[in-house]
Amino acid sequence: MDLKSTAFGRAWLPSLKRSITYYPRQILSPAPGKSKPGQPDPGGTTRAGPYTARRGIVMKDEDPAVKTGVPYWHVWTDEDGVSRQARRRLTDFAFASVSEGAAPSWIKKLSTPAARVVVLILPAGWVGEWHENPEPQWIVPLSGRWFVETMDGARVEMGPGDLSFGGDQNTRPDAHGRRGHRSGTVGSEPAVLMLVQMERGRPE
Repeated sequence: MDLKSTAFGRAWLPSLKRSITYYPRQILSPAPGKSKPGQPDPGGTTRAGPYTARRGIVMKDEDPAVKTGVPYWHVWTDEDGVSRQARRRLTDFAFASVSEGAAPSWIKKLSTPAARVVVLILPAGWVGEWHENPEPQWIVPLSGRWFVETMDGARVEMGPGDLSFGGDQNTRPDAHGRRGHRSGTVGSEPAVLMLVQMERGRPE
């Protein structure tokens, strides 16, 4: 039966055609000497519509980590020596393999090398009065919740899934003698934090 000759076919085929996206054949074109015919180029990237094909994997370019970046809170010192907090994002992810044999994923490599990794367990009710981060450091909450209050009056609460960068070195005491930031746990549970301390420099 010719579907186009039926009432059902005449009603649905036009909308079906509009719902299908056709991608250029080159998305499956091999690079010379790199792969067998009919397989994606294992070393290159071919874009077709909103997708990227690389090493046989098709991923959306609209992936949140690629399109909008990974958010974090940046604690920093302005030109007047006042600590502040700003919402920023890690961007410029590359689609690559983290190690030979591993499937590719979106990777962001920071240019500032890490010096050490520290794990803190802050007891419930713990408060660290005004102090600076000892080194520029990424702070990753593993469990519980904690807060950071900066000299500009901003207070941010964070928990697992959040990320912050402590870069408030070289602040100047204000009229109340406060420097850096104040931090502590939130709620009745301890907060477990992983600190990735960096050599002095910017987070990116």
